This record gives sequence, structure tokens and C-alpha cells, in this order.
Amino acid sequence: FGARLQKTWFAGNSMAAVFMRRMTRRLHGGPNPEEVAARSARLLCAKEKAGKSFDQIAHEIGMTNTYTAQLLLGQAKLGTATAPKLKAALPEVSNADIEAMVQHFPMRAFDPSILKEPNVYRTYEAVTHYGEAIKMLINEQCGDGIMSAIDFYCDVGTTTGKHGERRVVITLNGKFLPFIEQIASDNGAPSPRK
Repeated sequence: FGARLQKTWFAGNSMAAVFMRRMTRRLHGGPNPEEVAARSARLLCAKEKAGKSFDQIAHEIGMTNTYTAQLLLGQAKLGTATAPKLKAALPEVSNADIEAMVQHFPMRAFDPSILKEPNVYRTYEAVTHYGEAIKMLINEQCGDGIMSAIDFYCDVGTTTGKHGERRVVITLNGKFLPFIEQIASDNGAPSPRK
């Protein structure tokens, strides 16, 4: 069943094809890209077999739906406390795959060709189109700094508009990181000029 589902899922899913290309081209500090791609395929097949949405799995493991998807795609590290919850949510996932997700550090990257995918491109377009305004609002409300993408939560959901249309809601929730004034006496590292 799993091998057949893997072949069917990848054959009929353009995002899966992009995902496989991205995964096999990556350079990893831990497992090789083919192992990560194969594990992700098994995880996505286990999700399909369980008949669960990312939202359902996220609820069961206590994570955001986006982080849950990142876990299955090999883009996030599985914590030891979350590992048994994921195994319970997706019983078809092997203990070896769970262990690999806990032990290995992911290579967080993307294949630039993913920007050609319409959902991804439109999100990128929205951020770049509104980027200057977003930057000004962050500066006005928080000061001189940036939003972290490490101490960060992302959640994707839907709502209904006033005309009854379905609308997408993407929440980006990152810690504010202020830029510092670089006072020489505060620099604890030895000067390379000494």
C-alpha cells in the first residue's frame, strides 16, 4: 500500500515533484538528501493513510499546522517530547523514522523553483508588495529591528468574508529583535587588530 500510495501521490502532485527535486538537491550536514526525501514521502503517506489533515495532526501533537507540515517535509526538528505524540497521531510511521527526525538536524532551505508554484509565488508577492509598509509599521510600533524567523510561529487558516467567500489567513508571529548600537566597550570579543 505505502509504495503504491507514494508512487500515486508523487505522480499526481506537482508540489510533490518540486519537493522531491528540492530534497534531492540539498546538502545536509546529517543524513543524505535521498534519505530525507524518502522519509518525508513515507511520512506523507502515513498522513494520507491515517486520513488526517495537518490541522488534526497539529492538534494531536500540540504544534501549529505549519510547523507540523515542516516536520513531515524534513524542514523542522522533532523534539523528544513531541516524538511519542507524532507516533500516536501517525501509527504507520516507523520508529526508525521517528528516531531519525529526533536525531538529525534539518537543512532549512528551499529550491528557488518553488517560487514558481502559484500559492508560494502569491505569498511571496504579497510580502514583497507590502514589505516596505510592513517594515515601517514594525519600526513604528517596536523600534529599529526585525521580526525573528527563528523565535517564530506561523499558522495558516481560513475565514469567511463578508460576501460569504472563503479567505486565507496566514499569521506570522515572530519575536522582535532590536538592532543594537555597537558600542566598542560592550564588544566582548577580542579585537582582530591586537
